Amino acid sequence: MIKRAPEQHCSYIFLNFRDSPKVKNIFYFCVTDTKIIMLKQSLQQKLQQKLSPQQIQMIKLLEIPALEMEEKIKQEIEENPALEEAPENNFEDELPENDVLNSGDNEDFTLGDYQNEDNIPDYKLNGNNYSDEEKREGVPLSVGSSLHEYLIEQLRLKMLSEREMELAEYVIGNIDQDGYLRREEEAMADDYSFLSGQFEEKEAIAHAVKIVQELEPAGVGASDLQECLLLQLKRKMQTPEVHLAKEILETGFEDFIRKHYDKILKRYEISEEQFKQAIAEIVKLNPKPGSAWESVLEENSVRLIPDFILENDNGNLNLFLNNKNIPELRVNRNYAEMLEEYSSNRENQSREMRDAVLFVKQKLDSAKWFINAIKQRQETLQNTMQAIIERQKEFFLEGDETKLKPMILKDIADDTGYDVSTISRVSNSKYVQTDFGVYPLKFFFSESMQNDRGEEISAVEIKTILQECIRLENKRSPLTDDRLAEILKEKGYVIARRTVAKYREQLNFPVARLRKEI
Repeated sequence: MIKRAPEQHCSYIFLNFRDSPKVKNIFYFCVTDTKIIMLKQSLQQKLQQKLSPQQIQMIKLLEIPALEMEEKIKQEIEENPALEEAPENNFEDELPENDVLNSGDNEDFTLGDYQNEDNIPDYKLNGNNYSDEEKREGVPLSVGSSLHEYLIEQLRLKMLSEREMELAEYVIGNIDQDGYLRREEEAMADDYSFLSGQFEEKEAIAHAVKIVQELEPAGVGASDLQECLLLQLKRKMQTPEVHLAKEILETGFEDFIRKHYDKILKRYEISEEQFKQAIAEIVKLNPKPGSAWESVLEENSVRLIPDFILENDNGNLNLFLNNKNIPELRVNRNYAEMLEEYSSNRENQSREMRDAVLFVKQKLDSAKWFINAIKQRQETLQNTMQAIIERQKEFFLEGDETKLKPMILKDIADDTGYDVSTISRVSNSKYVQTDFGVYPLKFFFSESMQNDRGEEISAVEIKTILQECIRLENKRSPLTDDRLAEILKEKGYVIARRTVAKYREQLNFPVARLRKEI
């Protein structure tokens, strides 16, 4: 089909290939006196979802726990001069609901919200969460030297040459947090030769290793578990039990760790009583000599601060947000006064002054939004945790894990009206302090299963029963996963063996063979 435009010097050729199954596009050609131009038209549809910076920041505020929230507020105060900590005993009203934040790029903004400092409210973040007679103080953390420092201090008490001291310190630097020296002596000799610029023999490094292994704690500097245990046994009084324990570790270590006790009894021709006495000596040993210093480092580097505190007052559960270390915030009054001064002399202001005032207004908007965001975060946390308490009330009253009910994120989302993603962010990395201990919020969410009566039960309840079965089992003949599944079935819980194995692994129990004792 050819159609000529009445007022143009070219013709448009419309080619319709709809009858052809191989051609899916419609083409247009513009025909001129000298050339033909092919024009292709297409229709595309894109779906994009964009979040504003404020929405992204609000999402991040929901995810972070109490300790990080303190740091976030401090950072915001440092970056925004319009935001400040309110003085103590300040009980002004909260931010008005009709206080709308403007975009900040409009110079003709309204100054009414900023003119009167009495209308710039403070937001009390920590609230009246604690009674007057109650005082909660943080547990002071012990401060101790590291394992490496402790070992070097002992070296200085030994009569060592300067070269021996340098090599021993180098060896100590290669010891990991468990107290093991997992590097080969030859590799350490090569590295030390490269660093010092002078060749060092492997034998010199081996001698330095022996020096380090004489230090406390016993077993430090060992290359593996077998050597670590033997180093500790060599320092004990050499009784018949210790001597047998050494022999077992030296020549029957593989059978020992695999708990092939029958083979050990037969190989060494000993009685069960003798074997028990030898095992008792081995059990007293420390498989990780550096664990004591590791725990000190963990205490100094990690502080677990619960986000919620739940108290049982004669059957009444009282929930508090743990905000005692979060400061009260308010908008800086000096910035509001600057806007008030600009408002009174608005006609005779220079362009520079208007730009400065626009900057101040943006900072004020940001400060007021952040205060509102903190308030919204607190309300979301409170409502979410309250919904969890309502569903798991029996557990919070008695502390019995078998009382936990099946609960998923959607259940709490339905109860609160929030989105499932919001509940997920609130429950992530959050903890609640109860009369029975501190629990992560994720602990209360579990899949739903059914017993033989068709009643819904929580997977946590099954894990609790499974844990009790393993705890009470005969250690000479531990329960296999098949037998555990049978026991649970007898109790009314019909569960497959592979599910039992999964729960057992989640509870950090090894297979039956490795739980065997004599």
